Amino acid sequence: MGTSKQRWRISFHKSPSKQPSFPKEFICPISGSLMADPVIVSSGHTFERHCVHACKSLSFTPILPDGSIPDFSTIIPNLALKSTILNFCRSSLLDPPKPINFLTAENLVSSLMHTQKAQNLSSLRNRVLSHISTSSEESVTPRSGPTRPSCYSSSSASDVDTLNTNSYEEDELVGKLKSSQVSEQEEAVSYFRKLTRTREETRVQFCTPRVLSALRVLITSRYASIQVNSVAALVNLSLENRNKVKIVRSGIVPPLIDVLKGGFQESQEHAAGAVFSLALDDQNKTALGVLGALPPLLHALRSESERTRHDSALALYHLSLVQSNRAKLVKLGAVQALLGMVKTGHMTGRVMLILCNLAASSEGRAAMLDGGAVECFVSMLRKGEFDSESSRENCIAALYGLSHGGLRFKGLAKEAAAEELLMQVEEMGSVRAKDKARKILEVLRQKDEEEEEVDWEKLLNSDDDISQLRISTSSS
Repeated sequence: MGTSKQRWRISFHKSPSKQPSFPKEFICPISGSLMADPVIVSSGHTFERHCVHACKSLSFTPILPDGSIPDFSTIIPNLALKSTILNFCRSSLLDPPKPINFLTAENLVSSLMHTQKAQNLSSLRNRVLSHISTSSEESVTPRSGPTRPSCYSSSSASDVDTLNTNSYEEDELVGKLKSSQVSEQEEAVSYFRKLTRTREETRVQFCTPRVLSALRVLITSRYASIQVNSVAALVNLSLENRNKVKIVRSGIVPPLIDVLKGGFQESQEHAAGAVFSLALDDQNKTALGVLGALPPLLHALRSESERTRHDSALALYHLSLVQSNRAKLVKLGAVQALLGMVKTGHMTGRVMLILCNLAASSEGRAAMLDGGAVECFVSMLRKGEFDSESSRENCIAALYGLSHGGLRFKGLAKEAAAEELLMQVEEMGSVRAKDKARKILEVLRQKDEEEEEVDWEKLLNSDDDISQLRISTSSS
């Protein structure tokens, strides 16, 4: 522990020639200086304001000397501490502190980033393990990637170079993950989950074939803590865009799907989040469908866990952007299941997104027209059964997708009295809703040559006459 303290003192504090004896709560953990403009962040830590802004600007989250990780999502001025510092300076006959400027703070944080990257990860491992030893039964549930926007990128040769620079730490981790002792597996996977929770460079560094192979075995462990932490660690790895394709190609998806089908409840939550995160990359969409992700995701829409339902719906939305997956969903009977959920008001907004994608394909459109989607959507619009304006817009967008169904859609829309309702939407809806309603109305009012020449009532009657004639002819 002595060497660990020395290392963190070097990392997080300046080495000024003079250091007044201030209470440690007056000192910014990042700059090592007396705070002039202290702010409290979401995790409860206090920093100099510009140090926090610099960390956010550089997308850097430091690990503090006590092993804790700050959360910079919210910043609140710490007026009480600021007043206390000023009073202390006055009583000690010291000049009040001057706030550091943003450029200085950015240089400090940048230097800290390089120092922290170069630190020995085995020392970091000991620090994390000592931190979790006081609560070995703790289960930390990180958020899976759904809430953050994703910019897709593929892995490159430079990634491989990065992965090969810390083979000793990787050997140590893999050895623990593959240990024959359950206690060592539990310790290693819990440590790995915590290590990859917030550190981007660690997620990239440890997303290697060997680590993924070790995780693949642990994901289906019969021990709850091992299974839960393994899948949660995989979620963490999948948050980095460059890891997504690598993970799918590692062969870890089939056991992940097994967990989604029948794992522990918390494991299923993480598994749904992992599939959703992996589905964000266009290169993975078809592969996930082929590997069998669609049936358990559909089943998970009825899960007791809200988180599982949420991530499964979003995963299905992204996977249904691909035509091959739309066809598979139709064959699985997804249309009827999804329409049933919409009719009962179950996750209407998210389910409607999937139906919009299905309505864009000929197979999905035909199944939706057969399943009474037009009547369902028109009825919902008439009753205003939506939890948000975006859900209402998606309902109209789904109708627009169905409007490419030709004469069949026109007949069903006429039967549901959709035209008058769409005219109201065109007048009073949102910009997006007005645009879609206008396009649907154009389709309904368009006269096809086939429609002009055919007398549907006469044709239906003649079909009945012909059928009766055939029956009487065959009986004679």
